[in-house]
Amino acid sequence: MLKRLNTTKFISIAVLATILLGCGSTTTQIKPKDTQVSLVSAPLQPADYLEKASNAGNTEIQNRYALLAAHAFINQGNGNAANKTLASIKPNLVQKTELIAEHKYLTARALELTSTYDDALSELNYPANWQLADWQMVAYYQFKARLYQLTKQPIEQARQLSLLSTLLPTAQASEVNDHIWRILQPLHEQTLLSFSKDTADPVFSGWLQLAYIAKHYAINPNELVQHLGNWQHTNPTHPASIKLPTDLEKALTTKPYKPHNIAVLLPLTGPRARVASTVKHGIMSRYLANPDDKVSINFYDTAKGTQLAYQQAMAAGAEFVIGPLLQSEVEELQQPIPTAAGISTSDNPQAAKLSTPAPVFLERVPQLFLNHVDDFTPDDDQFYFALSPAHEASDAAEKLFSDGITRPLVLASNNSVGHRMADSFSKAWAKLTQEPAEIHYYDPGDKMKVTVQKSLGVIDSKERIARIKALLGNKIQADFRSRRDIDAIYMISGNKDLPLLKPFIDVNFSVFAEPVPLYTTSRSRVEDNSREVSQELNNLILSDIPWLINSNNETQLVEQLWPTWSYGQKRLYIMGYDALELVGKLAQMRALPGYQFSGRSGMLSVSPDGTVNRKLSWGRYQRGNLRPQ
Repeated sequence: MLKRLNTTKFISIAVLATILLGCGSTTTQIKPKDTQVSLVSAPLQPADYLEKASNAGNTEIQNRYALLAAHAFINQGNGNAANKTLASIKPNLVQKTELIAEHKYLTARALELTSTYDDALSELNYPANWQLADWQMVAYYQFKARLYQLTKQPIEQARQLSLLSTLLPTAQASEVNDHIWRILQPLHEQTLLSFSKDTADPVFSGWLQLAYIAKHYAINPNELVQHLGNWQHTNPTHPASIKLPTDLEKALTTKPYKPHNIAVLLPLTGPRARVASTVKHGIMSRYLANPDDKVSINFYDTAKGTQLAYQQAMAAGAEFVIGPLLQSEVEELQQPIPTAAGISTSDNPQAAKLSTPAPVFLERVPQLFLNHVDDFTPDDDQFYFALSPAHEASDAAEKLFSDGITRPLVLASNNSVGHRMADSFSKAWAKLTQEPAEIHYYDPGDKMKVTVQKSLGVIDSKERIARIKALLGNKIQADFRSRRDIDAIYMISGNKDLPLLKPFIDVNFSVFAEPVPLYTTSRSRVEDNSREVSQELNNLILSDIPWLINSNNETQLVEQLWPTWSYGQKRLYIMGYDALELVGKLAQMRALPGYQFSGRSGMLSVSPDGTVNRKLSWGRYQRGNLRPQ
């Protein structure tokens, strides 16, 4: 039986991915060698074990029953009682490896109950020369993996699971190995490469090397197969050499898209044409940067009917579709598209109305939508790429968390975009910390100042000062005080609000409080690049696409070609550029969820449902310039 983290110490490896976040159920036993008083499980009440301990005939038996009592207290969530029990036997603990190890294990378990994870890890550090039963080592590696997960150390978490898998039956070890693979997949390839150079543990080093190969060569199946073969030849007894991770096996059978005829669906006329033209320029810039005579790109106008544009593309032999751009158009193409006798590829909108008595539906080709919808049925050949403000806000929550922020204050514009982004930030923050984010919504004008003062506690402070002066006279000198319990402010605002919002925050921090870091979104980025305006934003931390954080020859050329473009238009341009770049990568990126592509619009990856995820870059205004962080 495997040692579990709740009522019996043993877990089901079949649900290990869930167990590492909680607790599981009983499976096959790994029996302890000492059956005198087994420490494997503690099914009784703590009082039962304490009574047995008091009646024990010798110190070792007394120790064993006391350890079981502490285990039973932990099962009940009573860390204080467990600590007292463990402390009471420590001076007289028999110096037997099994008992010392169990005392350490249970001490760490009690520390976990109070979220003292680092101290628990320090306690749970068995000497390398200890010889313990398999059930104890299974519990040891499993629990350390859990603690490393809780402390956001994926490399160390995977290392412990690698050691754990060597002690398990084949079927259970295979599931643990798949979990190791899922942990390593999201890591950057340079991180994998760096840690793989440590050969102290050849099995774990092999895992890191394999993850690097899968990530680095994912886009080229022939190279991937070649390097996997070399790796297997070098590591013939490695668990992943005997049975490749499930995701990797799937990736090897996934063929990349290699279309010769690419159709692009955009609103080329009408009120949305100005927005769509930037996307079109981005697609063509990517094509011209690496032209291929075997590939043709054809544009179809969705302003005359989205389904009609799709029908025209299919009639012209399209093998891959990029677009459409608008959410309403994406929703329209979620419906089956009928083909009709006599459909013309002309621009006649009436053609879409033609039908047959028994309509035949068009066969779909792979498609990269340039927007996202909330409700869709995943399809293996459909992908969704959007510059989503909501995704940017959830990404910001992860950024603040990784920066060590614990109590952020969110100031958001009181409109639909502000509410959507604040809600996304709050959900992501709650998932990371199990705590809600504090959100205040502001309206433009004078109400903005009031919201800032109220959220920072300034209004309450001024009211207290007024009451004191009313009692003691106006000669009393007092400065207002602002809150000290927040350690960052995340501003969700438009670029017209930011030049007012930030100064309001600056002046409403009292002289008694240390200013906190200020974060904001790409929507807040001020179009005026003058040094005077930028200096007003000093120390502000802002998220944006990497292409707009790091100025280069490309950005300067676009500035020369289209000097009137706003930042929003430039982001759409880069979206088009990356969209064409992704075509040949999407299938592999989906098959390998941890495979990331460093695009101009962000670090890109694909979820199993086909959503293209973006991680943005961050910059800080310093001395009038936005510099990469």
